[in-house]
Amino acid sequence: MIKNILFLLLIFCVNFPSFAQLDSLKTERFTIHAQTTVITQYKPHFLAPYTGDNSLLTEEEHATSLTSTLFIGAKLWKGASFFFNPEIAGGSGFSKTLGIAAAPNGETFRIGSPAPNIYVARAFYRQIFGLGNDLHSSKDEFFHNHSDFNQLANFEPKRHIAITIGKVSIADYFDDNKYSHDPRTQFMNWGLMSNGAWDYPANTRGYTPSIVLEYISPTHELRYGFSLIPLVANGPVMNGNFSKANSNTLEYVHNHAIKNRKGAIRILGFYTMGQMGNYQQSISQSLVNPSIESTRVYGRNKYGLGINIEQELTSNLGAFLRASWNDGKNETWAFTEIDRSLSAGLQLNGKPWKRENDYIGAAFVLSGISKDHRNYLAAGGKGFMLGDGKLKYANEQLVELYYAARVRDNIFITGDYQCIINPGYNSDRKGPINIFSLKVHLRM
Repeated sequence: MIKNILFLLLIFCVNFPSFAQLDSLKTERFTIHAQTTVITQYKPHFLAPYTGDNSLLTEEEHATSLTSTLFIGAKLWKGASFFFNPEIAGGSGFSKTLGIAAAPNGETFRIGSPAPNIYVARAFYRQIFGLGNDLHSSKDEFFHNHSDFNQLANFEPKRHIAITIGKVSIADYFDDNKYSHDPRTQFMNWGLMSNGAWDYPANTRGYTPSIVLEYISPTHELRYGFSLIPLVANGPVMNGNFSKANSNTLEYVHNHAIKNRKGAIRILGFYTMGQMGNYQQSISQSLVNPSIESTRVYGRNKYGLGINIEQELTSNLGAFLRASWNDGKNETWAFTEIDRSLSAGLQLNGKPWKRENDYIGAAFVLSGISKDHRNYLAAGGKGFMLGDGKLKYANEQLVELYYAARVRDNIFITGDYQCIINPGYNSDRKGPINIFSLKVHLRM
């Protein structure tokens, strides 16, 4: 049954007319879109003196992931809409997505098991309150949204307040970046999807019940999100005791132009509280193979900051820079085991060689962890992604290069190369790890 649904969705994506064929100024009461992304990756053998339970395996590996999503939306009344996203995900990452903090396939974040499963990714209500003039009195106060994923074609006030309530991906609203955010169309590494040290709230597949409040204007944006967190680290079930277990995210965005070149600066802060384990306490209980799970109690927290900059350099070239930090005293809860992160990169449009819908990207990521976190791993402790049994600490480093080609209006094929050094912050297992990927992305 699942295979039949997936096959029909693929055919629908291939044959559906492109966005460019749609009325550029139409409005909608109902919308339906879809995406399918298949990523296959290859990693050659590499040498390492030892391998732990949560290590990247040294042998040659092949891995494939698949996600397919329907984006269904309807207008309810003025400024109000509802969106529903059933999704299929299956496959796996290298070594069960273990052993690398900045994992090489952003789509494996949505995969709970190798067998394809259907689940509800998003289901949310959104209400917009305009702060400008009425549409018929001043169209300069409005901009037009084109029909897209979870977006109805309509006119929206340039200045507005929005409230979103329901199950969402919190990364849809925070830490956006024009050049590095979506692993389905851009860089695939987890360290390039978002600020690596932002332990953003999510279940195993990347979604969580949330309330998001937004103030939007052409120059300034302010967002706050209140979200549930999992019962256990990286777990599929959310903790309903939201008075003791929750995550708060706050972001300010300044949109600007430098010599008519658009850019944005985003400053993000987060505070998460829950039934967390403590690295230092776990080592105090056991100097060898400490267990973070045995120290979990309510009342602990994790907090951090991030900055995210994007800037258009020329009509075809854009750049980005991200830097983030969290306190690293208590265990990573939802995203990945990174406590400090720095990333930067470039994206070049293919217009100079008459391929204006193609893109080339190049980026670098440097990741690190706190002293308490590294002491825990060095003693033989395990997180939900890392644990080589011991640790000779070094920053994890990676470079990613990709070329994305649009072969039809709604079909994109990407070739990608990543080189990772010190996977899991362990210079004993330095590598380098070479990863070659092929990605096919279909959208309608």
